[in-house]
Amino acid sequence: MQKLLLTFFYFTCSLLFAQQTDYVDFIRAKAHIHFGDLKQNEVLGTVNYQFKILKDIDSIYLDAQNFNKVSYSLNDAAVDSLYDGKYIVVKEKFKANTKHHIKVTWQTSPKKAMYFIDWEYDSKSFDSNVIRKQIWTQGQGKYTSNWFPSIDDMNDKIEFDLSVEFDKNYEVIANGKLLSKEVVGDHIIWNYDMVQPMSSYLLALVIGAFDKKVELSNSGIPLEMYYNPKDSLKVEPTYRYSKQIFDFLESEIGIPFPWQNYKQVPVKDFLYAGMENTGTTVFSDAFVVDSIGYNDKNYINVNAHELAHQWFGDLVTETSGTHHWLQEGFATYYALLAERALFGENYYYWRLYEYANELLDQDRAGAGTSLLDPKSSSTTFYKKGAWVLHMLREQVGDVAFRAAVKSYLNTYQFKNVETNNFISELEKVGGVNLKSFVDNWLKEPDFKYDKAIESLKKSAFIQEYLMVDCEAYNSKCKNYLDSGISDEAKIKVISQTKETFKNNDFKNSLKVRQALANRITTIPMALKKTYESLLDDNSYVTIETVLYNLWNNFPADRFYYLDKTKNIDGFSDKNIRILWLVLALNTEGYDVINTSRYFNELVGYTSAIYSAEIRRNAFQYLTWMNSCNDACLKNLVEATKHHSWQFSKFAKQLLESKQNTK
Repeated sequence: MQKLLLTFFYFTCSLLFAQQTDYVDFIRAKAHIHFGDLKQNEVLGTVNYQFKILKDIDSIYLDAQNFNKVSYSLNDAAVDSLYDGKYIVVKEKFKANTKHHIKVTWQTSPKKAMYFIDWEYDSKSFDSNVIRKQIWTQGQGKYTSNWFPSIDDMNDKIEFDLSVEFDKNYEVIANGKLLSKEVVGDHIIWNYDMVQPMSSYLLALVIGAFDKKVELSNSGIPLEMYYNPKDSLKVEPTYRYSKQIFDFLESEIGIPFPWQNYKQVPVKDFLYAGMENTGTTVFSDAFVVDSIGYNDKNYINVNAHELAHQWFGDLVTETSGTHHWLQEGFATYYALLAERALFGENYYYWRLYEYANELLDQDRAGAGTSLLDPKSSSTTFYKKGAWVLHMLREQVGDVAFRAAVKSYLNTYQFKNVETNNFISELEKVGGVNLKSFVDNWLKEPDFKYDKAIESLKKSAFIQEYLMVDCEAYNSKCKNYLDSGISDEAKIKVISQTKETFKNNDFKNSLKVRQALANRITTIPMALKKTYESLLDDNSYVTIETVLYNLWNNFPADRFYYLDKTKNIDGFSDKNIRILWLVLALNTEGYDVINTSRYFNELVGYTSAIYSAEIRRNAFQYLTWMNSCNDACLKNLVEATKHHSWQFSKFAKQLLESKQNTK
């Protein structure tokens, strides 16, 4: 046994220190996936990999993290399994220029990368708007190997074809084109086909109760927009401008969409805003909004960002984290271009201005890093990356920039890239030397804020904004809110001025009224009626702020404010409903017959059946009220084990603070 372990260790280490992609090319994976006990997160499957040996080598490996069972055969011959909980090693004297196939059968209950949502609950016993039984994957980084034997190295691109067997009452969504559905008793086998190769981290699988809306792009690509049947009235505001964004990006980038179709699927308690799996974006259902919620928080930027990744990240993929900006910077920049096409030049320049100030704040905090530092922050990769592309386009011109991007994508399609690959294309097409630019903008840790502002001043809109200054109050400031300056400039005035506002100021746009609602926390009687009108604005953010401020300023009218807002939930996190419950419970004499019911409802929102965002709101308010009872505390402890690291971290910190105050 000891000899076997030493042999295994030797082969594993020798493979890891060498770059396996130099020796073997995995070409195609054909898999059948099915599920066992869903309450135990059990997934099973068989995958057949075809691969080619590039150089003589005595072993190859697949990544497989903490699988319960693994067996495999090489070229249809049974082989003893060498598996240490991380790697499946196939020991064989492989010769260069030979082709082989390996069939792996596995069973596991993944702790990450594949998430089983709400399967512990009986749907008949709970509100179907709350319980949403789903399975979804998130493989970015090196995580797909937690549920599927795969290649964590993003430099090996593979064509994946998945067949997935599941209960016929659910939809199964995966990368590629759905070729067929086979009914097997009370199950259906969904057969998906990919044509082009991709990195393993982009493998996607989603299962749940979904309907879909389908549109065709101008180029004929099917755009499949999925939604929970209960959310049918939210489909239009959620997916607003989706076709326009797709058509714009395909035209602007100049390269046809590289995959067979494009699917978008919202899921419960997703780890991030969205993820650009090949041809199949998975995103947080927090972006599923009604027509009012759309005004405050919508899916448009995430929509455009993840779609841009289908070219920048999926078609061409970074070789390593050093070049991560080639994915995130490009996706951020092209999302901004798509929004400019929808909302105009002023919007584009405003967002760049916001990015510049965020980068400046990062530098002032001593956290600025090189764009080529693999440990850089998201702010650097995303927003500094977008700024670099904006400045490069200005330097080489629109025609050369677009031609270089097109050449770059054509040259490296379905391959991996480094920064110099893109810069070389720009230099070649634009006829310029970009060494100084690269040194200053990509390699230097600080952001060139002054240079950025110079660029932004080409916009009259930005010039106007920068000229407005009410820190030192002057006569102009008194009339700014009645003038024709931009909403952004008016909001700047509101944030700066210490003067009393007037009723006429509230005749401005939704955004400006919202800024007034936030600025005026002590409400003079002269503004009371006008301020109350904000409760009717089409903004859940405004209503939440105004409800609290009115309740706090005018105790005699609390019953009226509570009655007026009693049936408003707000966003998917129930921001208004949860605030309403807190205010109702703290309003003496209000609806006393239902006090216990209101408190139980508030505590109930801490339960694991609800989304993490709802639970977070409820935990925060109950803690603030010093009313987190035993049921709340039990749910808080449970929340520390939640699959979302952001939410579990919040729960741990809140629990620690409660223990420290005892």
